[in-house]
Amino acid sequence: MPDHVVLVAYGSTYGSTAELAQAVGSALGKAGLSAHVRSADEVRDLTPYDAVVVGGALYAGRWQRDARRFARRHRRVLSRLPLWLFSSGPLDASASQRDLPPPRSVRRLTHRLGAREHVTFGGRLDERARGRMARMIVRAGRGGDFRDFDAVSAWASGIARELHSLRETAR
Repeated sequence: MPDHVVLVAYGSTYGSTAELAQAVGSALGKAGLSAHVRSADEVRDLTPYDAVVVGGALYAGRWQRDARRFARRHRRVLSRLPLWLFSSGPLDASASQRDLPPPRSVRRLTHRLGAREHVTFGGRLDERARGRMARMIVRAGRGGDFRDFDAVSAWASGIARELHSLRETAR
């Protein structure tokens, strides 16, 4: 029986952040936790969860709308649960080369909710992207896939170790 039930909620417009959330959930599952990966706009109740991971795609320095709304709607409960945050979005290798500080709005959210950690992963934007701005970025040669799934798995494994440690301490 899993030690903890963890919600991995995400806000994703083009699917890249959803895939990162799936990778987080998979790594948590391999570590013996029960991970439920859900779009942030679908989650209504946090009662079943012992911990939460929230991810949001970054657009112009702001989290994707569904991730922002999720954090606002559930702020009281999130502030009482073990919470980790991640962002995705840099369309270059910078997230793999060094720790990127979160944008100011995400940094404030991290502090307000008492998140244990925030990390930024590279993003993906390709020719399937919708929207005029996204197509312009791709045509300008700034698109691509900059996600590092090994880094995502390693980060999620660290979360699992911390949750297992919390469980042992509580016993």
